[in-house]
Amino acid sequence: MHFKTSNQPKLKLGIGDYTCNWGVHICGLYETEAERDEIVFGYLKQGCLANDKHIYIQTEQTEDSFKKGFREFCPSCLSTAEQLERMDLKKAQDIYYPDGDFDPWKMDKTINGYWDYTQLGGKSNLRAVADMVWALQKIAGVEHLFAYESRLNYFVQNKSIVSLCLYDVTKIDGATIMNVLRTHPYTISGHIITQNPYYVHPDKWLLENAPQFLNPKV
Repeated sequence: MHFKTSNQPKLKLGIGDYTCNWGVHICGLYETEAERDEIVFGYLKQGCLANDKHIYIQTEQTEDSFKKGFREFCPSCLSTAEQLERMDLKKAQDIYYPDGDFDPWKMDKTINGYWDYTQLGGKSNLRAVADMVWALQKIAGVEHLFAYESRLNYFVQNKSIVSLCLYDVTKIDGATIMNVLRTHPYTISGHIITQNPYYVHPDKWLLENAPQFLNPKV
């Protein structure tokens, strides 16, 4: 099943038989680690087959545990130096709060800088996936998480990137789940991908909830 998410080329997501277009921001909702891994492994396996670049921002796994599980899921994945080079594994702290605090303006610089880095050798597709459990910690500025999530929809436009944010619904409350839904136009839940009826365009969401983050910082 295909979801037309932009006018860019189509890709296989690696989740069921779903396809979409590059330049989209998706949330994955899960209840167990096994369900999380099935989403991540399928998504990244398809990327390996397509020679895409990847960044996986981890919270609860180590690099070794991820590689062990992924190789069991896909024995041919990460089996060559080229595949390993195209798979970038990061800790959540290194990306979201390297200085001890979370700031959407800092994240603008981080994600734009990382995107430019992935394109240094020529145009490349990028599959990004992030475990968002880190946001349950008492980190300064984490209350602005969904301003960042909303703004991410601006960032992915016109780029050959799919950004997949994973949320454990057993660890977050109803209000947080609604904010997840309001800032992601597509949702994965129970192995089914849907266009999210609760999504609010960032122009409106930011104006109503975080107007200080609506416009680029000068």
